[in-house]
Amino acid sequence: MDIIYQYGKIRSNYGRQPMFCEFGPELCDTIPVNVLEHKQYILRNPVHSAVQHGPIFSQQEINTIRAEYTTTGINHAEGGWPKDVIVTDPESTQRYRRKTEKDDGYIHCVMSTAPALEGLILQNNAIDMYQIYYNEMSRLPDVERMSCRTVNVYRDGGDAPSAPHRPVSSICWRPDGNIFAVTYLDMDINRNVRAPINASIWDIENANAPIAVLTPDNALLDLQFNPRHSDIIAGGMLSGQVAVWDRRTASPAASITCPPHVAHRDYVRHVRFINAKTGMEFFSGGPDGACKWWDIRNMSEYTDQMIIQVCSSSNEQPTMAKALGISCLEFEPTIPTRFMVGTENGIVASGNRKGKTSTEKIPFQYETHLGPVRTLERNPGFLKNFLTVGDWTARVWSEECRESAVIWSPPHRHKITHGAWSPTRLSLIMLVQANGVLALWDILRRQYEPVLTVQVCEEPLVQIKPHDLGSLIACGSVKGNIYMMEVSNSLAQSARHDKGLMTAMFEREAKREKILEARLREIRLKLRTGEEGEPLVAVTSLLDTTIGDKDLHEATAEYFTIAKKEIASM
Repeated sequence: MDIIYQYGKIRSNYGRQPMFCEFGPELCDTIPVNVLEHKQYILRNPVHSAVQHGPIFSQQEINTIRAEYTTTGINHAEGGWPKDVIVTDPESTQRYRRKTEKDDGYIHCVMSTAPALEGLILQNNAIDMYQIYYNEMSRLPDVERMSCRTVNVYRDGGDAPSAPHRPVSSICWRPDGNIFAVTYLDMDINRNVRAPINASIWDIENANAPIAVLTPDNALLDLQFNPRHSDIIAGGMLSGQVAVWDRRTASPAASITCPPHVAHRDYVRHVRFINAKTGMEFFSGGPDGACKWWDIRNMSEYTDQMIIQVCSSSNEQPTMAKALGISCLEFEPTIPTRFMVGTENGIVASGNRKGKTSTEKIPFQYETHLGPVRTLERNPGFLKNFLTVGDWTARVWSEECRESAVIWSPPHRHKITHGAWSPTRLSLIMLVQANGVLALWDILRRQYEPVLTVQVCEEPLVQIKPHDLGSLIACGSVKGNIYMMEVSNSLAQSARHDKGLMTAMFEREAKREKILEARLREIRLKLRTGEEGEPLVAVTSLLDTTIGDKDLHEATAEYFTIAKKEIASM
């Protein structure tokens, strides 16, 4: 039943002032309670009801009316001329222009429109919408965004569960391409090989399988591409022999292998090609303490040999019994007769192949670390400075300072297993650690901590080798995985002033170390003089001299004078 209340009003009463009054409620209708309908009420428990919770979508397609466009153009050269004036005739247009300018209406028209036009011109000159503001200020350098990401992973044996997962022993890049070679070695404490000994050659574009496999006669520890003939590869083996592969042949076996009687007494740790005229010569080194030079054209015998031993005099002849075990090699092509070796007892020796006596062959040595030197590499832009890695630290040395490094890192909690300089950014040092971390140190930005640290993997990283272009870094792990990392442009390229800053920094640090070395030599000389005469008096006088140093007294007096002036002015 609908409750409707109708009322009527005369048309003439519309628009009049309404008069309101108060009155009580008025009952329009009432419905009495029906007792019989109570018996028809049934309680439903539970009550089931269908509810749609999902949104309801509808789809509709329509065809819009296609708009048709036409492109038209007009060539307006000059208009507004009467029909009797020939526009192409300069004399005719000039006559008509002079005639118009003499008219009084023309003068009044120009005078009336000139102020408005002048205002628009001045407004246009005051605000230049194409003006570049603050152009006279020098541009600030862009904010450097340092980043490093994993581009690809090259797994030994693929992702199969039965893959050998051999530790990586060396990584080398092909000089003229995006190809790198990897050697693997898994052996126990008795040097018994526990996995296959083949080496792999990978293409960075294909991480599914290596493009070639090398099968040596014995386990390989190092491989190097020939910088002049990139198809020739030289390697050092666990048996002490060196071998050469030629990729132009279809056979994966070694093309040439040296005889066992001329090989090293122990395994070959590193091989390096030298800057020879033929481009076919290289030298090798290992824990037996001997460096041997080889010619690929005749591998039946080595061409030269040098025993790495620190001799006290030129008359002393080096012997294999006192030789220092070689852990790494370094050769710079621009210095063809000189090379550097890192030993197992922490000494870095600088060798000269053309030396006559034992002291000329090894003129300098540096006590770099307390354990084996794992990495030895010269800076590509500053050849007098070289990087060493060992005993949980990384250090940068100068050939002018032999007693202490010019720059060194704090000791790390996890062992640093390998390191390298960036070939394109002269101040960047790349280090890998046993906890799977890649640390990038830029000695121009910070010398107390790395500028970027990346957790590459969970297993220990043992090898690192950057590409010649500087943006790609190959990191090898103990499980045989090669992680290809890519750094940002700020970490791959040197800035314009970096070389000058690096030169000033190395000169400053070398000068500081020379001053400290001279001071230490002076103290040692005084101690030695005191021991020869009266030890107690000499040591006491040395301590008194050190404590009562004239420079120290002058600096102390100057400090207190300045402090008193500042206190008085407060």
